[in-house]
Amino acid sequence: MSDFESLELRGVGRRFGGVDALAGLDLTIKAGEFVALLGPSGCGKSTALNCLAGLLPLTHGEILIDGRRIDTLPPERRGFGMVFQSYALFPHLSVEKNVAFGLQMQGVARAEIDRRVRQAIALVKLEQHAKKLPGQLSGGQQQRVAIARAVVLEPSLVLMDEPLSNLDAKLRLDMRTEIRRLHQSLGLTTIYVTHDQEEALSLADRLVVMREGRVQQVGTPDELYESPASWYVADFMGYRNILPATVVSVSGGGSGAEAVVELPGTADGGVRLTGRAVGALGAGDQVRVAVRPDDFSVVPADGAATGAAIPGTVAVVEYHGREHAVSVQTGDVMLHARSATPPEVGGAVRLTAPVERVLVFPESLDAVVPLEVAA
Repeated sequence: MSDFESLELRGVGRRFGGVDALAGLDLTIKAGEFVALLGPSGCGKSTALNCLAGLLPLTHGEILIDGRRIDTLPPERRGFGMVFQSYALFPHLSVEKNVAFGLQMQGVARAEIDRRVRQAIALVKLEQHAKKLPGQLSGGQQQRVAIARAVVLEPSLVLMDEPLSNLDAKLRLDMRTEIRRLHQSLGLTTIYVTHDQEEALSLADRLVVMREGRVQQVGTPDELYESPASWYVADFMGYRNILPATVVSVSGGGSGAEAVVELPGTADGGVRLTGRAVGALGAGDQVRVAVRPDDFSVVPADGAATGAAIPGTVAVVEYHGREHAVSVQTGDVMLHARSATPPEVGGAVRLTAPVERVLVFPESLDAVVPLEVAA
């Protein structure tokens, strides 16, 4: 469906009242890609999407499709489809009339409108609801109408702004599958804004993690999940344990070196762990240690453990089917782990993790340099 080869954002920025909501965004997107902009509220991801859509003018930078500048064009001339968080459906129009609205505004012939509307409604599996009003549909069905309304225009690019945030957990899961299916079957180019890392990982070909209007890292889901560039990115990639620490020693130099760190405020007044340095570190540096819950092993306080272990007391055990989520209190710190068998609440345990799964990052985020952003 895409009728271009590449979309480029060069130094794109947007300022509000002297404050940069988006600064220096450089990104190249190939036709057919699914790219997710990921980050917390206020990080600039929705601002970037609205700049792309033409709903916000750029303060600086430019947007090009196949080398042709488009940021000077009004929204209706960019040929993009948009799916909003709030659905934005006309409540007095039926499903088929909502889907047909954009085509009518373009002056498309009646027969062609009927054909494309039927096709779009069939794609989102709403044939039996075509005559209904939006108020007669569930939230998931309304979001399908919004998606059909966007794709019926056969846009070169589809922009989605938190489209699933108003749905319950099961519907979000179902709609994630539906969005990915439509993207693949129609050959869409999609830019998707979300704050949900699981959603981004499951949908996108590439992720763009943002912070305070700036890109922190760009890469495939595998790249960001396995090799986050900073503790901020790690936090979004499922490293739920982000701990302040001090470097005791470093073996070698640069990324990948073994770093021994000391965690303050733990049960025995200072536990040492060995991890893998991400970036150049030295003795005495203040750092953040990141460990995923599933990389911690929970062992009894008197059990055998390989390497250094963090002592603590089991505070919470949650049943998650084949495994248990275990929260362990150690001094002032609550750590999160997973275990095949449930430890006793109040029991003394130790947490261990393989050296290669313990990532040690510089405390400062200002030194983080975004990785290559081109596809």
